[in-house]
Amino acid sequence: MQSNKHHVLFLLLLLFGAFTASAQEDQIKPLPIVAFRDTIKAPLLPDPKLRDTLITDTTKVDSLNGKKPLLLDKIKYKAKDYVKMSQKDQKIYLYNEAELYYQDTELKAGIIIMDYVKNEVYAGRIKDSLGNYTQLPFFKQGTNEVIPDSIRFNFDTQKAIIWNSRTEQQAGLGQLGSDAMKVYAQITKKENDSVYFLSEGKLTTSKDTVNPDYYIRVKKAKFVPQKKVIAGFSNLYIADVPTPVALPFAYFPLTVGRTAGVMMPTFGSDPTRGYFLQNGGYYVPINDYVDLTLTGDLYTNGSYGFRTQSVYSKRYKYRGNVNFRYENLVTSQKGFSDYSRSTIYNIQVSHAQDAKSNPNSRFQASVNLGSSSYYRNSLLQQNLPNTQVNNLSSSISYSKTFPEYPSVNLSLTATHNQNTNTGVVDVTLPTLQASMERIFPFAPREGIKKGIIQNVNFQYNLNARNSISTTEDDFLTSRMFENSRFGARNSIPLSTNFKVAKHFSVSVGGSYEDVWAIETYERGYDPDTKREVVTDTINGFDRFGTYNFSASIGTTLYGLVNFGEDKKIQAIRHVMRPSVSYGYTPSFDQYYDSYIGADDELELYSRFEGTLNGAPGLNKSSSMSFSLGNQFEAKVRDKDSTAIKPKKISILSNLNLSTGYNFEADSLKLSPLNLSGGTNILNNKMAINFGASFDPYAIDNNGTRINTFNVDNGGSLFRLTTARANLSYSLSSETFGKKKDEKKEDKKDEYDYVAASGGRDDDLFGRANDFNENRPEDERDKDSEDVENPVYGTKLPWDLRLAYAVNYSNSNRQNTIGSHSLMFSGNIQLSPRWKIGGSSGYDFKNKGFTLTQLRFERDLKSFRMNFNWTPFGTYKRWYFFIGIKSSILQDLKWENRSKRN
Repeated sequence: MQSNKHHVLFLLLLLFGAFTASAQEDQIKPLPIVAFRDTIKAPLLPDPKLRDTLITDTTKVDSLNGKKPLLLDKIKYKAKDYVKMSQKDQKIYLYNEAELYYQDTELKAGIIIMDYVKNEVYAGRIKDSLGNYTQLPFFKQGTNEVIPDSIRFNFDTQKAIIWNSRTEQQAGLGQLGSDAMKVYAQITKKENDSVYFLSEGKLTTSKDTVNPDYYIRVKKAKFVPQKKVIAGFSNLYIADVPTPVALPFAYFPLTVGRTAGVMMPTFGSDPTRGYFLQNGGYYVPINDYVDLTLTGDLYTNGSYGFRTQSVYSKRYKYRGNVNFRYENLVTSQKGFSDYSRSTIYNIQVSHAQDAKSNPNSRFQASVNLGSSSYYRNSLLQQNLPNTQVNNLSSSISYSKTFPEYPSVNLSLTATHNQNTNTGVVDVTLPTLQASMERIFPFAPREGIKKGIIQNVNFQYNLNARNSISTTEDDFLTSRMFENSRFGARNSIPLSTNFKVAKHFSVSVGGSYEDVWAIETYERGYDPDTKREVVTDTINGFDRFGTYNFSASIGTTLYGLVNFGEDKKIQAIRHVMRPSVSYGYTPSFDQYYDSYIGADDELELYSRFEGTLNGAPGLNKSSSMSFSLGNQFEAKVRDKDSTAIKPKKISILSNLNLSTGYNFEADSLKLSPLNLSGGTNILNNKMAINFGASFDPYAIDNNGTRINTFNVDNGGSLFRLTTARANLSYSLSSETFGKKKDEKKEDKKDEYDYVAASGGRDDDLFGRANDFNENRPEDERDKDSEDVENPVYGTKLPWDLRLAYAVNYSNSNRQNTIGSHSLMFSGNIQLSPRWKIGGSSGYDFKNKGFTLTQLRFERDLKSFRMNFNWTPFGTYKRWYFFIGIKSSILQDLKWENRSKRN
């Protein structure tokens, strides 16, 4: 009976609503629906202003009943063509650009049918005038979005059946950006807000949503949005062709952000070490600020390696990373004559403190130490460019500033320098530096200081360090401290400056230095044999003091030659900065002692010889030095006829000359003439630096300088002893482009997406590519994603870098070239997806090529393919890689490499 009453009431309301509608306007209005218990009733039509809104008034539910209404929120819907309510079908029809909103659910489609009795909604496509399906449904609930062919959804149970669904999930958010996983399924069952069941699904990261170039086919799967996909039998398809890559079950993480997970290794074989698994490991995000990556290699002949990397970062505080790499290298097998075993390691630490965290104190670290042969013997392909590194250095420092006047700066530093060729390791552990700001005792704290008196100033500096020189074998052992030396320097410089005749700058000053040592050395011949010098170490604090005086005067001169405004070169300007300085240092013979030598000759020595800071000077010095700085510029007529002013071009950025004369020397009073210079030409694309040293004195047959001018010995005025020249040049296809492209010249080269190693910021030593680590897709991928290798014609993007260096030595008439080499690297983009590059060099002295690397890269849309080849030399090898670019499926890859020499 209750149901019949409801139907009668519904008919009455419907008639009343039709009458009201005809009285207001001749079109169908949407009807509001109010839910009471388990049925749906249609009340009066609302105000015309709310005709597009279906309102559920939950406040009118009987409070004594206590049952929740079927619809808990307002339902809003509209359509472009019509909104029709059918009493017979008990449904509401929305047609053409239909939209429906309920709580966090949003539904758009060509047609939407709502069953207000079952509280179900159906959405599907419609055909256009040509008979093609258009307006695919768009279903969004919360942050989950699905684009199917059709969908049926129940408001009560929140369950849905979806046909041919398409959804996109963002995953892998981090340093490399985020990747999108596309999930397709013929039939999808929505169980609840977080669980979907798929039938005949496809998973891919391809940008092509219609015909993906690859996908993983899964027959059945459980899909948890933004978390994971757990699938049954999974098979990789490439261009709709099944491949042998298949698994009985699979797990695909879709979590946004950092999550722990296994890193799949690379499988391969090496002729000397057998089969191997390389770069396998585990990633652990410890917390929001720190993560940990553990990777390792395993070879069947017993070789192995492991690496740990931890990256940490806290905004406005600090950031850095810690890397430790270790390899146990076994060659051949036990029992064979060529069997050998060695271990190598490398430690890298980087820490940078944000300047905003504390303006008065700062801690920073840059550490790179380990086995000298690590890069040369490492089994990892990405270490190839680092084989050219011959020096490892580290620095860890903490500095503190006390800003109160006079401010004081303190710093504590530990350094490490390791020569990988000789194995010598130099360490300072630690170095203490302190400095007090410059004080002007006769001048006010504020304002301009004038005159010789007000410019009188002094400051205090302290440098104390403990220096250790050891070998790689003794490094990090107790033996490294056996030859440690400690010393400290306290210096107080005093100076003033003033102008003379308005154009001459004069500086006068002096300095006192107090040097400390904790052990000295006493020397003498063995009283028994008198054949060898015996050195005794005297422990205990000792010191000596030195002082000196100096003065200098300099000015700036300008010369200008005008050729006329109608000339191409309108003027040349020459800037000269001459300077003359004088220095005096007395003899500190009070710190010297003597002993009787083997030939009864008196031998002088200082007990401070051999200490960290050495001994004070025995010879008095009174010297004058001369320097002349030059700069040449030209004004040329601009090629642009609309330009008002001429264009300035630097001919020589600097050309410096310097020499000196020692009044107290008994011979060889004149110092060698040193020349250095440099300039940039060709729109600053070519940098040229050069230098030379000229000796005015001649040498004897033994190559020793004698107190005879070279010109008096039958030679030239000066004798060239050393010379050097360095040249670097970079150009690209943009160099010869239009002027509108010149603004791009300062951009980072588009090919340098991987930072070069080996202490260089270019790829002249090759690139340290690690294809197992994904990189973000750069602008080149974006520009070419929709281009299928168009014909370039005569325009091929390319770049080229050259570096030339030569050193000449003739100090002893050897007339030899110390080093003479040319290095070059370049890249050519044959098409939007094909790139080739290479780097090499030629040593003219040793007549051979340096490390040579050829690189081939193919962008396969969702995949990338790389081939690196070192065709000859000590590190002859090749390496091939093909894999998916997306970080979600980066373990789908194949690598192969040649035997490592």
